[in-house]
Amino acid sequence: MQVPRFKVGGRAFAHIRQYYPELVALRRDLHAHPELGFEEVYTGARVKEALNVCGVDEIHDGIGRTGIVAVIRGRSTASGSMIGLRADMDALPMTEDNEFPWRSAKSGLMHGCGHDGHTAMLIGAARYLAATRNFDGTAVLIFQPGEEGLAGARVMMEDGLFERFPVQSVYAMHNWPAMKAGTVGLNSGAMMAAADRITIEITGRGGHGAHAYQGVDVVLVAAHIITAAQSIVARNVRPLQSAVVSLCAMQAGDLGAFSVMPGKATLVGTVRTFDHTVQNLVEQRLRDLCSAIALGFGATATVHYERIYPATINTEAEAVFAGDVAQALVGAENLVRDLEPSMGAEDFSFMLQNKPGAYLRLGQGNEAGMGSCGLHNSRYDFNDEILPLGAALHASLAEQAMPLPAL
Repeated sequence: MQVPRFKVGGRAFAHIRQYYPELVALRRDLHAHPELGFEEVYTGARVKEALNVCGVDEIHDGIGRTGIVAVIRGRSTASGSMIGLRADMDALPMTEDNEFPWRSAKSGLMHGCGHDGHTAMLIGAARYLAATRNFDGTAVLIFQPGEEGLAGARVMMEDGLFERFPVQSVYAMHNWPAMKAGTVGLNSGAMMAAADRITIEITGRGGHGAHAYQGVDVVLVAAHIITAAQSIVARNVRPLQSAVVSLCAMQAGDLGAFSVMPGKATLVGTVRTFDHTVQNLVEQRLRDLCSAIALGFGATATVHYERIYPATINTEAEAVFAGDVAQALVGAENLVRDLEPSMGAEDFSFMLQNKPGAYLRLGQGNEAGMGSCGLHNSRYDFNDEILPLGAALHASLAEQAMPLPAL
């Protein structure tokens, strides 16, 4: 089995690398048995089994329905410090096109985002932290369900996560195919955008296509709304700020009824922003435009605007600290401290609204192509070479945030 080929420093990585084959076996088993959010029964059982083998102090399940929390106390707990480390566990409703032996055994389900790897990395950190306990405080390991659109982080918090485990800060990381294996990236602000869902319902008057003047054409109205929506960012958002408005699906009429004008049309899409003020602006302009355009054609348009995930914003002190920890592992040349934010979204944002912390990206691509396939692609696979690095980064965050007192 190929062990990691990139250089990583630190005692945690050297220790964790010893059980690299076991982490790979666990990761591939999870990949072969994907489960959707809040359905992580097999995954949860494997996590709890592994945590028992690791020798953690406490295992709490059923938090946020299928969430699991492990507690590991350091050699000392006199400082009263408590640090949270989070990994997501759920898979995606997509069909896998890979042919390797550990491909999904479940039709229509796939670990297409690497949460199998994230889970295995946190298990690796648990094994190291429980064995060494070189810290003064308590490490809280959070295995979270339902990241893929179901806000599992928020559900765990609503179920008392941070009341039961009052961490002072919380950290998470995600594999990133666009960065080479052995690199880490983050910044001291926005890492991921807010994700909003928009549904626009247009009502007109159906009729015969040959007598269009007798109806109110919702397809025409929808076309004007689609075009006008692109003006919101171009003509309302300051150039130094960022926003995306994408109308991604339209439903109107019947493809078999080529001469029938429908009376209703629906548009569905997404808005992505980093700043709350820009988010409010885009929502208001979208409502104004849709209403005015529909009115101009004698139709009506209703905008349903749902704020799904807030922006993922690192707190500055914790981002600097996490960067320092990563640099000690991979070296300054393999750390990007001013990483460009992504317009993708992440429900770790809910945790960062409640606690200081940082979200990091862990490079997993390489020149041979392994690990470079994009997230949510049917041929994606997690690059197992980065498992020890991710585990060591988790463990080092805990150790260095809660150092033992000098003798």
